Amino acid sequence: MKQLNCLIIDDEPIAREGIKEYCNEISFLNVVALCKNVLQANHYLENNEIDIIFLDINMPILSGIDWLKGLKKSPSIIMTTAYKEYALQSFTYNVLDYLVKPISFKRFLQAVNKVNSYYGSSDEKNILFLKSERQLKKINIKDILFAEAMQNYIKVVTPKETIITHISLKSFKDQLPEDNFIQTHKSYIVSKYKVDKIVENQIIIGDYEIPISVRLRKMVLNHF
Repeated sequence: MKQLNCLIIDDEPIAREGIKEYCNEISFLNVVALCKNVLQANHYLENNEIDIIFLDINMPILSGIDWLKGLKKSPSIIMTTAYKEYALQSFTYNVLDYLVKPISFKRFLQAVNKVNSYYGSSDEKNILFLKSERQLKKINIKDILFAEAMQNYIKVVTPKETIITHISLKSFKDQLPEDNFIQTHKSYIVSKYKVDKIVENQIIIGDYEIPISVRLRKMVLNHF
């Protein structure tokens, strides 16, 4: 798996160390430098290859947003900020995700999975990491049969195992290839390539029966 070199830019030492600790928990992230302002970052970028920048907005000398405006070419950016109001503006500058402090590890993991898919080779693009039972479990997207929502958790079912992870169904769906997965019900997402047959208001995948809601039935059938 490709190692992604990370640069962390934040004027607060505690925030820098917090992001670094999160990165250290994820096998494909490699933190190469911590900067307290964008001038330090500029100097580092002149001589080093970076894949991901974790960037704060409100900093002395120059804000993260103003710095992005001046970059002709930048690595992938994940904003890490206490300010929600800059989200829309930031996505015009090669920003792949926008994390609002305090940042949970679950939300951080979702963001870096997105970047990993963006950078990955044809095989690596199919890999996700899910937090389950105090572990990070690697899962191949091609192996997913379906996912089922269970209140604040989801159950991800593959031929070999079932993983329970603390994430919303919508957040999980956002990490999947849009053309490969369909929502059949408010509580279910299925891989359309794993469907064996459709019987009335159910999708059959092996021994599993997944419901199709009345509201989504027409859309589901249009996929086949």
